[in-house]
Amino acid sequence: MSDFGLYFGIGWDHIMSWDALDHLLFVTALATIYYLKDWKQVLILVTAFTIGHSLTLALSVLDVIRFPSNWVEFLIPCTIVITAFSNLFQKKFTPKSIRINYFLALFFGLIHGLGFA
Repeated sequence: MSDFGLYFGIGWDHIMSWDALDHLLFVTALATIYYLKDWKQVLILVTAFTIGHSLTLALSVLDVIRFPSNWVEFLIPCTIVITAFSNLFQKKFTPKSIRINYFLALFFGLIHGLGFA
């Protein structure tokens, strides 16, 4: 259990730093349309984002994938804008729209993970 506390603290410091402002903006854009009672959906969305982020971060650190940093720095704000506009025009929650949101969170997490590599 002490390992969990250690890594939770590292993750918390990472997400709450000014260097990770893009993460905070993305998660805010992702979760803004949900009510407090929808916390499970938000948790799944944030988990999908975290999985994508962690996967590409690990793959890029291990030199399995490479991506030009100028493209990554361009794409990260695009993910925030796309998510915000997507939420603005989403009329209602359907099972299909929720699955699309989960996929986008995972995919955009992949892009954000490249930002720290």
